[in-house]
Amino acid sequence: MEHPTQYNKLTDEELLAGYRSGGDSRLLGTLLQRYTMLLLGVGMKYMKDRDEAQDAVQQVFVKAITHLPQGEILNFKGWLYVLMRNHCLQQLRDKTYKTNEKVLNNIIAPEINREEIILQEHTLEQMTEALQELNEEQKQCITLFYLQKQSYNDIIASTGFTFTQVKSHIQNGKRNLKILLQKKMGTGSNQ
Repeated sequence: MEHPTQYNKLTDEELLAGYRSGGDSRLLGTLLQRYTMLLLGVGMKYMKDRDEAQDAVQQVFVKAITHLPQGEILNFKGWLYVLMRNHCLQQLRDKTYKTNEKVLNNIIAPEINREEIILQEHTLEQMTEALQELNEEQKQCITLFYLQKQSYNDIIASTGFTFTQVKSHIQNGKRNLKILLQKKMGTGSNQ
């Protein structure tokens, strides 16, 4: 067993292979520590706040440990960068959603239009039915991305699909969902 300071001499691939074969968390820790400044820089670029960026780095470290793909990672630095970028974008999306929610709480409720509510409920029912008609892969990816607000990386980790497959299932699922809804609602594609 090498001394931990000697871990710094190992390549990313050697550290990752050593961690996977022996489970020594110091190997993975050394690998993650190697890119702390890169991740902090990415976090600052997106979050514009040092504390939030540092929190994001810690969260990505945890995510990297818990969601490390089983397959070979050819470029660990690139994989970690994409993981950090997606995490920051998700945080910004969530922050925007929460901000919009606060603004909405201060708006006076409009008069209730029963016909509009009935139409919306009917549309939601149609949407739920149409979603069930999609093939399993499209339904799964659409549900995870739009309804559960998962990132592509989270979907990849939970389904085992590749990035290209996830992107394709979401795009095709959206298109098919629109077609199915138009049929159910009795509208043509020319509207």
